[in-house]
Amino acid sequence: MNRSSLRSLILFLFLAVGSQFNSFAQCDTIATICEKNMAKNYLSDGQEYRALLIEEETAEFHLTLYGNSTYRFAACSGLTDGNLIFSVYDKDRNPIFSNRDHAVSPYWDFKVTNTLDIIVEGNLNLDKLGSGCAVLLVGFKP
Repeated sequence: MNRSSLRSLILFLFLAVGSQFNSFAQCDTIATICEKNMAKNYLSDGQEYRALLIEEETAEFHLTLYGNSTYRFAACSGLTDGNLIFSVYDKDRNPIFSNRDHAVSPYWDFKVTNTLDIIVEGNLNLDKLGSGCAVLLVGFKP
């Protein structure tokens, strides 16, 4: 490998790694903004649900919700509310909820009577964003 090729490779790797750090920083900022939608009486489930989305891509997260609990989902992308559409399905993909039906609300509370395995899908609201970091925060009342 000649010097020019080596320099090009090093520059490419530097830019690729740098853009990854920038993407993680973007998600951190959005997660911090999204926390305002998580009421203080909800405890975090301790997981991080994040995905970088471009246009019509879909983020998919699998969760187990435990019976006799109330959960809050807060979903964000970008610096304002209403940028992330999230839908909740049971394990057979039967629809349970979509914030699209509720003015793209940035959060929603769910009362769960029986333990339930679910799938949460997130899509960008393409009327507002073409790309960005999707963040889902999940909290529960103890």
